[in-house]
Amino acid sequence: MSKAVRIIGIDPGLRRCGWGVIESEGNRLVFVACGTLTPPTDGALADRLAVLFAGVNELLDRFAPDEAAVEETFVNAGPRSALILGQARGVVLMTPAARGVPVAEYAANLVKKSVVGTGHAQKGQVGLMVKTLMPAADFKGEDAADALAIAICHAHHRVAAQRLKAIA
Repeated sequence: MSKAVRIIGIDPGLRRCGWGVIESEGNRLVFVACGTLTPPTDGALADRLAVLFAGVNELLDRFAPDEAAVEETFVNAGPRSALILGQARGVVLMTPAARGVPVAEYAANLVKKSVVGTGHAQKGQVGLMVKTLMPAADFKGEDAADALAIAICHAHHRVAAQRLKAIA
């Protein structure tokens, strides 16, 4: 029997950064915890990013994930918003990587397709499917639900990748 793998999914953001931790053993998924990091909305950008960095580090300390998964961001806003979000995403990608935790990245459409079955699912559909797959999940808000969906997506894709390796 394979060993359970602990995965942290992260939905990057500087106002609200969703996170969700699951355990995956084969096709079996178990909810561990989830929430939202909310750095201050005022102050210098560097200070806000430092708060995000500290929050992600605290989550890595508390939950000791084996792997991390981060959503690639799709920004329909202006260039300034995209730049700020990109910097927050950089912190979220770098923090687990600097600690030796492998980080995978997934496009939003792939996450939705993996969890709901369609790449153009609405936020509410994602939350409903996460709750269906993990009835114990106690998320409050879309950011934590999205983070759990990212973790679920990674769990499914890592199992498929392992099967392909075994065949080769």
